[in-house]
Amino acid sequence: MKIALLSIGKTDNRLFKEIIDEYVKRLNYYIPFEDIYIPDIKNRKSISEVEQKNLEGDKLIKALELTDYIVLLDEKGKKFNSSGFANYIEKKMHTVPKRLVFIIGGPYGFSKSVYNIANEKISLSEMTFTHQMVRMIFTEQLYRAMTIINNEPYHHE
Repeated sequence: MKIALLSIGKTDNRLFKEIIDEYVKRLNYYIPFEDIYIPDIKNRKSISEVEQKNLEGDKLIKALELTDYIVLLDEKGKKFNSSGFANYIEKKMHTVPKRLVFIIGGPYGFSKSVYNIANEKISLSEMTFTHQMVRMIFTEQLYRAMTIINNEPYHHE
């Protein structure tokens, strides 16, 4: 199985990018991991929120494969602590045959078409973070999950 993080827009903050890159490098020691960026929508200020979500949704869907297991990072999704997330990932490693894809939506969330193809939703927090922060938090939590699965001393309870 592979894991991918699919998101709208690049991480342009150098500090966040360095941290994300470090965790991506560490993750690939445990499991094949891809950090996939979809370009931002051009001329966003001239279109409605719904239209922006629909255009982003179309781009996200085009980046997916038919066999992907799709998990939206959504504030209304299931919540985990770090150990619970590790258990979740470990189960997926045994049940998802090809690629487990986590998706970060655009600034206004997901289009109905993206919600319709999702297998499930999980939440990193009830708080709102920038997309760059979500990428960093998610990659760190996924790395933490892999160390928990492998009984390594990174995580402390």
